[in-house]
Amino acid sequence: MSKDLILIVEDEREIGELVRDYLLLEGFQVCLAEDGESGFDLFKKKKPLLVVLDIMLPKMDGIEVCRRIRQESTIPIVMMSAKQSETDKIIGLGIGADDYLTKPFSPSELVARIKAQVRRYKHFSSGKEEDSLVIEIGDLVINEREYKVTVRGLNREVSATEFKLLQFLAAHRGQVFTKEHLVEQIWGYDHVGDFNSLMVYIRKLREKIEVDPSKPAYIKTVWGIGYKFDGISVK
Repeated sequence: MSKDLILIVEDEREIGELVRDYLLLEGFQVCLAEDGESGFDLFKKKKPLLVVLDIMLPKMDGIEVCRRIRQESTIPIVMMSAKQSETDKIIGLGIGADDYLTKPFSPSELVARIKAQVRRYKHFSSGKEEDSLVIEIGDLVINEREYKVTVRGLNREVSATEFKLLQFLAAHRGQVFTKEHLVEQIWGYDHVGDFNSLMVYIRKLREKIEVDPSKPAYIKTVWGIGYKFDGISVK
């Protein structure tokens, strides 16, 4: 993986170059692609730390690019789109994006979100906190050093944000967290009122770790408040 290299996949050159210039000022290295196919090729060749990905791209749309990246990597993906539909956002987050920004947006806000994602990804993949490298609860094992989640011995592919959310909840087993607290903890910036993203990640995690996602044993909903992690093993 290239140190602090950000890949921007954006077919509108002015937007791509504007974001690039802001990231360069923050000390990042940046490479640009203007269509989905070349963007995915650059991802494989350059191995960036994070990908900024537009949805509406020529040759291969951003949804497909995101899906293919997720088959190979857990690096953070920040999607951006001119589409205002909540459905598009849910689809993007549901296939593994870590954040979603609607155009028009402030370049400073995008950079802040990118820095937050990079900071958290580096923390969880650094393996520096020896006392919390592995969390094992029932059939679930969360390995921070290998950035891996297994359930009943089977590997479960998770995105960077899914991993962060699961690790945080499991590390605070039994504690109830409001939706507001979880959004602030995971995203690290002001995301007030946008609980749909959190709900998408909770749903995706349940699909991956629960025996019956409709009757979760691990991630429980506390109605009117938020969520908690119980971790009762179900055979």
